[in-house]
Parts: sequence; C-alpha cells; structure tokens
Amino acid sequence: MDFELTDEQVMLRDTVRDLLARDYDPETRLKVLDTELGWSRDVWNQLAELGVLGLSFTEEDGGVGAGPVETMVVLEEIGRRLAPEPLLDAVLVPGGLVARVGSAEQRQRILPEVLGGTKLLAFAHAEPGVRWPSTELATTAVRQGDSWVLTGLKNPVPHGDCADELVVSAVLPTGGTGLFLVGLDAAGVRRTSYRTVDGQRGAQIEFDKASGELLGDNIDAAEAVQVTIGHAQAALCAESIGAMEEALRLTTDYLKTRKQFGVTLSKFQTLTQRAANMYVSLELARSMSLYANASIADGANDPVVASRARLQVGRAARHIGQEAIQMHGGIGVTAEYPVSHYVARLTAIERTLGGGLEHLRVLTGQVGDYDLPEL
Repeated sequence: MDFELTDEQVMLRDTVRDLLARDYDPETRLKVLDTELGWSRDVWNQLAELGVLGLSFTEEDGGVGAGPVETMVVLEEIGRRLAPEPLLDAVLVPGGLVARVGSAEQRQRILPEVLGGTKLLAFAHAEPGVRWPSTELATTAVRQGDSWVLTGLKNPVPHGDCADELVVSAVLPTGGTGLFLVGLDAAGVRRTSYRTVDGQRGAQIEFDKASGELLGDNIDAAEAVQVTIGHAQAALCAESIGAMEEALRLTTDYLKTRKQFGVTLSKFQTLTQRAANMYVSLELARSMSLYANASIADGANDPVVASRARLQVGRAARHIGQEAIQMHGGIGVTAEYPVSHYVARLTAIERTLGGGLEHLRVLTGQVGDYDLPEL
C-alpha cells in the first residue's frame, strides 16, 4: 500500500497550510478567539472558495467528491495551526447527515449553502448524563398533523452557538432514531452559549415543543448517525496529528535554543531521549490515523477500528502534551506561549466522542470474538 501523498494531495496540503499560516500566527489566533464568534469569517470564506468545505461531498450535492485522505490532509493542517473554524462541527458531521439521510429536495436546498460557507449547521445529539457509545436518547419527536414537534435537552452542541440551523436527533414514536432540521429562531428553542476549555464554542439547546422538519423518510437513522460519528472519529485523529506535530516541533526548537549551564538543552542526553520518545508516540499515532482513514476509504465503518485509532492517538496526545509542557518549564503553561493551547486542544479532542476509558471498553468488549492462538 502506498502511504505517500499524490501530487494533488500535496498541493492541497500546501495551499491550506499557506492560507492558515498567513492568517493564524499565535498572537492573531488569540485575538480571533476573543471575538464574539471565536473564529474568522474571512478564513471561512477562503476555505469555501478553495472547495475545502465540499471535499468529502459528492459533485451531485455540490461538493468536490474527494476521499477521506484529502479530508485528513486538511484536518491535519487545521490541527497544526489550531485554526478554530468549525469545519468538522458545522459541515462534515451535520452536512454528512443531510447527505446520507436527506431527501433530494432537502440536499439541494441545504448543502449548496453549507458547502458555499453561507450557512452553518450543527449536530445536536449528545445529552446530559449520556456517555459515548450509549445511543440512549431522551429527546422525543411527536407528529402533530403534517409536522413534528421536539422536546428535550441537548448538551454539548459543538459550535451550536453560531449555527443557523440544527440537525437534531430524537426518538421517533416507533422507537427508532429520527433526524430533524430545526431553525434556531423557531418557537420553543432556547440556546445558551459558552466557551470551551480549548477556547472554542459550544451551546446547550433546549427544545420545548419546537417545530422540526423530518430529514428524509420516516425511518430509523441510527445507522447513518453511527457512520457519521465513525467518520468524525477519524477526523479527530487527523486533527490531533497536526497538533502533536507542531507541539513536538516547538519543543525541539526550544531545546535547541534554551541554555542552561552555558549549553543548549539539546546537549542533555536525557532530554533528547525524551524528545525521541515523543517522536515515536507521534509516528505510532500517525499510523493509526492512516489506518482509520484507510478503513473508511475502503467503505468500512468498524467501530472497533475507530476505537483502536482513538485510543492510541489519545495516549500519544497525552504523552506529547505532558512532555512538551515539562520540557518548556514554566513558560509552557502560560497563555501567551502556544504550547499550552496545543495541549488544551488535544485534551478537548481526547474527551470528544468518547475518552480513552470508553474506547478501551469498546475494545475489551470484543476480546471474546477473537480465537486464541494454538501452538
């Protein structure tokens, strides 16, 4: 199997890298995070013009029709610069659900605006007290005449603070999972926005008999949700790789320039060995990220593969983050220096769609399915 990027993929990577490097040095990023929106509309529009928002969508839906590898390449660059634009939360996840479940009319009405950057979606799925991978939902949908009304509480809703429309999961009267389009200006919708530990945004959204439009036909959409979450798991792995790469680069550069006892820290063997171990963790994580995305490219959506990748990437992120801060010393935890922000983002990713413990439980639950080797 060829693990090298094609010329087109390299061009895509370099274009996105140059765009984000031009707009997001550490100081500029902090200023953008402190704005009300928390990300840049200008950068978002540039990503839309480049076709980045539509990479993983078919040409029929207004996208580019590229594969998971192209999406992985872009998300690695987003992680490298800690770009706060909600590509995953506002496009890939909710837009992916519209593409998989929505009717032809709904796709034609919604996706062109989303992929063009003029409309923001958010997926309201998680509920208080329910931990991944549980699929239990308390939010209910009831038919009233020709329409539906939703009642329940969703939290957290990543980037739900800036969404124009929500894709909401709810229990159907038949007992399956339905997906509904709900406008934030609809009666019975109350949104409470907040800032997350990594400087991004989220929201708690309460529905009190809020009107919603059923996405697609009246069928159980649980499988589509599972597939989309599987793709999101791989996307989070890719973003983590970019963030870990940059955290390692910052650390090695610091060791080469910071002096103690008249010599640079890179002259101390123990520190260079610890940096080498960070590199080993990064490469192990990179291989698992490739594994997860290659699995998706082959048409598989195996939750065991996703958990394998997330567990290894999460462990690598914790190792690299902790070592980066330790080897920087006190400056490593300051808000002015970028290392602490990389660690914050890696920590937030590790807690998204299941932490290490949850993914380990998924894997241990599959142990009985394997045959014991016989000598």
